[in-house]
Amino acid sequence: MISNWLAAALARRNIHYGWVMVGATFFAALVSAGTVGAPGVFIAPLQQEFGWSTAEISSALSIRFILFGLMAPFAAALLNRYGLRNVTLAAQLIVVSALVLSLGMTQVWQLMLLWGVVVGIGTGMTALVLGATIATRWFVARRGLVVGMLSASVATGQLLFLPLLASLTDHFGWRVGLSFICGLLAVAAFVVFLVMRDRPSDVGLRPFGDTGSEPLPAPPPNNAPIMAAALGTLRDVSKTGTFWILFATFFVCGASTNGLVQVHLIPMCLDFGIPQVQAASLLAAMGIFDFFGTICSGWLSDRFDNRFLLFWYYGLRGLSLVALPFTDFSFYGLSLFAMFYGLDWIATVPPTVRLTAQRFGPERANLVFGWIFAGHQIGAATAAFGAGLSRTLLASYLPAFFAAGALCIVASLMVLTMSRVPKPLVAAQPAE
Repeated sequence: MISNWLAAALARRNIHYGWVMVGATFFAALVSAGTVGAPGVFIAPLQQEFGWSTAEISSALSIRFILFGLMAPFAAALLNRYGLRNVTLAAQLIVVSALVLSLGMTQVWQLMLLWGVVVGIGTGMTALVLGATIATRWFVARRGLVVGMLSASVATGQLLFLPLLASLTDHFGWRVGLSFICGLLAVAAFVVFLVMRDRPSDVGLRPFGDTGSEPLPAPPPNNAPIMAAALGTLRDVSKTGTFWILFATFFVCGASTNGLVQVHLIPMCLDFGIPQVQAASLLAAMGIFDFFGTICSGWLSDRFDNRFLLFWYYGLRGLSLVALPFTDFSFYGLSLFAMFYGLDWIATVPPTVRLTAQRFGPERANLVFGWIFAGHQIGAATAAFGAGLSRTLLASYLPAFFAAGALCIVASLMVLTMSRVPKPLVAAQPAE
């Protein structure tokens, strides 16, 4: 296989194949995340063509956010049992099939089924759990940096393609923009097929940074039922206070990013007379700043107390959301918001993943993080629907932004209640 040849060629140059895995996963996550972020561009065109209300479209996106999150713990079990490449390819096939079928949709129930249910399941089969699995399985050193890079790809992909999609939609219609996303997904699937492998031992390597000479332990058995693996993990970790703090704060993370800004910032800008392409460019600028901010967060999470990093991330994000309505939506004010908020967009992921691995162990980290990520997407769904309802009933998105900012302040205080010294988790451990 090309992966064995490439691993040997890179080893002669003292380059670990784990970085190829990071590159392939980065590209696949970037494109998949573009699929998640694209509907923010399509809200106005769908309203114009079909007459659907903001609340109806937001309902479909809320379904997608919920399934995207609820699939995460089961995605971790799927990755453990069937392998990274097989699950990633299956997820991409599901998403492409749904998007192609949606080119001919005419009813709102079709939007909810295809963009809500099917795309939610397909994108949820990998999501951030894939990046967490790559980082914990392929790396011992630089794990925080890798989580930061792969997390950045998810958030950046959700925002980076928006100006191009907005331009394609304005000139040729939303179907052309959606077809462009389908083409990118096909390219990403081909890359995954060529180079992605399950474990370092598949190409005769140890994890990056593992300098031991002893034989690596055999991978854990993969014959556990998917439901039993996911639900058994939830049963164990739900007895700890640490899990619920991470779950609740990640709920706030989703409510203040994906579900609110990603979905509703463009239509809110339209309310203030800002053209769609310009608003999409604003989100793309956030994606660029997020790329550097999240990688920097990964570097910091390898060196500092992750609890205090989360305290600052959530607190500063809350202040930026509360301040947004006072910018008067001027070019200068929005530019400052894009820079400040973008640096903090998904910087919470590396510290959250590292805390998960520290408190619950590297072997179960992806399963536990899957459940924590479910909280993230439940928060995103709540904000996506709530902000759409606010716009429909109150003719304004501003109450939703104030509420999200207040939740971020609460989350920043919650993380400080976690104990400093990790407590190892065992089955049936009493609550902390």
